[in-house]
Amino acid sequence: MTEIVHEILIFAVLRERLGRSSIAVRLPADANVATLLEATARQYPAIADVLTVCRVAIAHAFADPGDRVPAGAEIALVPPVSGGHDGAPVLLTHAPLREGDAIAQVASAEHGAVATFCGYVRRHSRGRTVQYLEYEAYEDMARAAMLAIVTRVQAEVPTSRVVIHHRLGRVELGGCTVVVAAASPHRAPAFAASRLAIEALKREVPIWKREVADDGAVWVGLGP
Repeated sequence: MTEIVHEILIFAVLRERLGRSSIAVRLPADANVATLLEATARQYPAIADVLTVCRVAIAHAFADPGDRVPAGAEIALVPPVSGGHDGAPVLLTHAPLREGDAIAQVASAEHGAVATFCGYVRRHSRGRTVQYLEYEAYEDMARAAMLAIVTRVQAEVPTSRVVIHHRLGRVELGGCTVVVAAASPHRAPAFAASRLAIEALKREVPIWKREVADDGAVWVGLGP
């Protein structure tokens, strides 16, 4: 049977364990996503336990187990997510975030209310004393997912305008990790849009959080 070697992007705990940002996986030419995961577990046993909770992205979209794995497509293994700033409604950056930048993007004379959500690095988390956080993303897919959230939320709350900014890299205690700003003529839809956006961000966007504490480091989202 003809086989194809696929180059697979890996992130977060997968990258850390294997010490690289991509792996080569040999598959039958007619392999599907389920076969890809099984073959990866056999060929890279150091990450086999994590693969049970990973999803596969093909061309920046999540794939189902029965979907075929096409030759030449960009493929990524996406672990569970942690729960250019040119006026675009989404921003991924290694630079410090400023709430005012997000507010400035949504505020206008048509909007009487702006609701913001800001996330910060806290000292204590799940019984551990945190030193700092590190954020990593599958950046192209993360931007696409964030844009999809903005579009969806603005459709669900028609009067709203929404932006999402998220940090990458190391963030110290007290540092801002995410800002969501939602504007609307009235406060109720502004609050609703802000909450919808942050909850979707935590569920859907491939951004991972590594929590570095006094007793070691863990990737948040993989369980205790």
